[in-house]
Amino acid sequence: MIHNRCVNNSGSTPDPHSFLPLPQAQFHVLVALTAGDRHGYAIMGAVEETSGGVVRMGPATLYGTLKKLVQRGLVEESDHRPSDDDERRRYYRLTGLGQSVCRAEADRLAGLVSVARSNLRPGLA
Repeated sequence: MIHNRCVNNSGSTPDPHSFLPLPQAQFHVLVALTAGDRHGYAIMGAVEETSGGVVRMGPATLYGTLKKLVQRGLVEESDHRPSDDDERRRYYRLTGLGQSVCRAEADRLAGLVSVARSNLRPGLA
């Protein structure tokens, strides 16, 4: 394993499940990017909004997380930007693998939530 990604000799895409479980910060960034390309400040805002203010990501955490996600092939820099935007901003987007990994993690967590609800409220799940 390299960077928690299974490497094979056939050159095929890694199994999305080999990335799981994702660290919380990485999952939040992937979820923020499911809405489309975003720059760093917009990602921070989306994470805070989707978590109801529970998760607040500072610049060091965000850019460290983005660096790891880029290295793992889950996120890439995007050339797309609004014409009136600040040229210094860097935009990011999910790769196909990033979408698959995000979906797999969401499914994993949904299954865990289902078990917890079933165990906490027997007969009402």
